[in-house]
Amino acid sequence: MLSFLLLVVGLVLLLAGGAALVRGASGIAESYGVSPLVVGLTVVAFGTSSPELVVNIIGALRGETDIAFGNIAGSNLANLGLVLGSAALITPIAIQSQIIRRELPLLLLATIMLMVMTLDSFLRGFNPILDRSDGLILLLTFGIFVYIMVLDFMRQQADPLLASIDTLSPELSQSSAKDWCFVIGGIAGLGMGGEMSITNGIELAEILGVTTTVVGIAVIAIGTSLPELVTSIIAAMRKEADLCVGNVIGSNIFNTLMVLPVSALVYPLSIPSGGTTDIIVTFFFAAALIPVFIFRNKIMSRLSGGIFVAAYLGYMIFRVSTSSPA
Repeated sequence: MLSFLLLVVGLVLLLAGGAALVRGASGIAESYGVSPLVVGLTVVAFGTSSPELVVNIIGALRGETDIAFGNIAGSNLANLGLVLGSAALITPIAIQSQIIRRELPLLLLATIMLMVMTLDSFLRGFNPILDRSDGLILLLTFGIFVYIMVLDFMRQQADPLLASIDTLSPELSQSSAKDWCFVIGGIAGLGMGGEMSITNGIELAEILGVTTTVVGIAVIAIGTSLPELVTSIIAAMRKEADLCVGNVIGSNIFNTLMVLPVSALVYPLSIPSGGTTDIIVTFFFAAALIPVFIFRNKIMSRLSGGIFVAAYLGYMIFRVSTSSPA
C-alpha cells in the first residue's frame, strides 16, 4: 500500500531529522561552552520530542487538528503502556523516589488540566476545543515546572536525572561546520518527514475507513515514540532500566505542556470523538505507577510490565474497532 509505505518513509525522516538536530545542536552548544547539564535538559529533551512537535505544527497549520491531537494522545499512551511496559518485560525497573515526588505529580496534574479543557461540551455548552487561552495556561504551567525542577536540581547532589545526563547526551562533534550541516539536515528531514506523515496519514485513514485521530494514535504516535522505545529497550538491556521511568514521564510532560499547547497557539485544536477518553486512560496509566511504587518495593516487575503492554494493546484494539470516519 503506497500511502502506508510513504507514511513509514515520513516517520523515518522524522526520526533521522530529530537525531541529526540533536547531534548538531549539541556540538554547537559545546563549542560555545554550554555545560553538558544544560545540553541534556534542553537540546536533548527538545530533540527527542521534535518529531511530535513538527507533526503537530504542520497538522495545525493545515487544519488537521484531529491527527495532531491523536499524535500527542497516542504518544503519551505509547510511552506509558508500550515503552515502559516493554522495558519492564526485559528487566524489572526500579522507580526512583524523586520521580514519584517531583515528575509524576506534575504529569498527573497536567493530564487532569488537559482532561478538564476537553470537557467544554459539558462545562460551557459548545463543541470541545483546545484554544489559544488553554495553550497559554499549559505553557505557563510548563514554565513553573521548569523553575521548580531547576531549583530542585540545585538542592540535590545525587539527583538521578543529573546522573543520567551523560547517558542521555549524544557524542558531541568537534567540527562546527559539520554540526551546522547536521542542524540544517535535521531541520530539512523534520520538515519533509512531517509533511509526508500528515499527507499520507490522512490518505491511509480514508483507505482504511477510520478517523485521522486513530491513524494519529495508532500509527504516527508509535512512529514518533520510537526514540523513547529504542532508548528504553537499550537501557533495560544494559541493566539501567531505572532511567526509563524518568525519560518516559519527562517526555509525556513535554508533550502535554509544550508540544500540544504550541500546536493550539498555531491553530485551535478541536477535540475529536474519544479524545477525552484517551486522556482519561493516560491518567490511569500514570496513576498506576503509584501503587507499584508503594506496594511493590519500588520495583516494576515483568508481570506489571506485561499488564501495561496488554492494557495498551487492548485499548488500541478497542479504539480502532470503535472508530468510524466522520
